[in-house]
Amino acid sequence: MADLLQEIEETPASYPATPSGLSTPAAALDAEMIWERIEAYTRTRHTAREVVWTIEGGEGEDWQAPLSPLGFYTAEKWESGAWVSVTLADGPVGLCLPSDGVFKITAQVGAGDPPKAVSEAFRRLAEYMADETDRAGVSSYSVNMGGAIQETYQRSAAHAARALQNSGAADLLRPYRRQK
Repeated sequence: MADLLQEIEETPASYPATPSGLSTPAAALDAEMIWERIEAYTRTRHTAREVVWTIEGGEGEDWQAPLSPLGFYTAEKWESGAWVSVTLADGPVGLCLPSDGVFKITAQVGAGDPPKAVSEAFRRLAEYMADETDRAGVSSYSVNMGGAIQETYQRSAAHAARALQNSGAADLLRPYRRQK
């Protein structure tokens, strides 16, 4: 199995359309920020962008792109201090390396509309992140109005970091989870 040495993924020109049905506070959030968090978690891309992978492997080894869907690609091999164009055949589990060495694969990745589960994950994450915007980033607070009314609120310090899991979005994205 070939080793991934480097992955450089361009930012797409645009992200999918914001799903409908969001509350006003959730719709006011930066949609690109939500899509970036979802894409960091998943392997599937829904808008086209260029990705360059540098891999190292042996003759006959298969390499599978960690992002999908994989569109048009070119391949080069590092030989005598320069990149030389090569052809990679389809293998049983991806692309088959023609010889030992270091290869650079430049590909277009991403296409199609997000499935309903991904759109719902976007909605859940946006609603979770928009909740209680007046207290964003606060881990706890307490208000006491003369003893008659008292309110106390505590939130984990990992509130924002665990947003995908706590919102339920990660459960919906499980089939699209990026492999490490």
